[in-house]
Parts: sequence; C-alpha cells; structure tokens
Amino acid sequence: MDFLDRRTFLAGAAGALTLGGASPALGQASGMTMWKDPNCGCCTAWADRMRAHFGRSVRIVPTADMHALKRARGIPQDLWSCHTGEIQGYLTEGHVPPADIRRLIASRSRSIRGLAVPGMPLGAPGMEGGGRTQRYQVIAFAAGGQRSVYATHG
Repeated sequence: MDFLDRRTFLAGAAGALTLGGASPALGQASGMTMWKDPNCGCCTAWADRMRAHFGRSVRIVPTADMHALKRARGIPQDLWSCHTGEIQGYLTEGHVPPADIRRLIASRSRSIRGLAVPGMPLGAPGMEGGGRTQRYQVIAFAAGGQRSVYATHG
C-alpha cells in the first residue's frame, strides 16, 4: 500500500510539521484523541467503538472550528466527515472501522498519513441503526495528496 517515493514522503512530512501536524497525541501509544463538534452524537458512538475495540481511552475534544483543525492537519477537503482522530501518529477522518485502523497501525506504513470515510454512510461504525447499510470505501491518504482505496465495506 506504500505509494510514495522517499523524496515525496519527506517533503510531505516536513510540510505536516510546518502546518502544525505534530501534536502531543502523535505517537501516543496509550490512547486516541478525537476532535468533534460539541453537538454530534454519532461521533461519541464511534469513540465508544474505538474504546471497545482497542481497549484504550479515547480523549474527546469538543471543537467549534472543525474546518480549521482538518486544514491544519492536511486532511483533503473532499474526504472530510464529522470528526477527526489521531492514534499512534495516524489520522482518522470520519467513521473508519476499527479493524482498518488496526491494520494500518500494524503495517507501520510511513507513506500513509491517515484513513478517511467521507460523509456519514449508514452502517459504518457509529452510524448503525435502522437496519440499513450503505456500501462505502475507506480511503488512505498521504501528506502529498496521494490516495488509494484501503478497504470497501457494506
């Protein structure tokens, strides 16, 4: 799944640090941080799924300006969803299934910056209910803008 050459990766990593992409949560092995709109309930349901799956704490940070947070972390705008997370140096955007996050962490990929599930598809973690499920993709994205389909669900 590594889709960047060394020069592109290093340029993207330097850009991420310049944009404030580094934070205390990066590299934090003991837990996850999730930023969400203070009024969003599905985000809390997703955090509950992460706690259950990883057996780790999820620090929830209510944030009024989610757009600024996503821009500062270099998440492509067309991949935005309702919440943003960080775990072990990787970003998560939206309702990414915990098994996909676990697979990314295990891969130790240095070219993938994060995983995103754009929008809020029915049946994704935190969006269950009503028995309906939509087919959706998990997109891997890199600091330089490259992306690929990481998984398909539903």
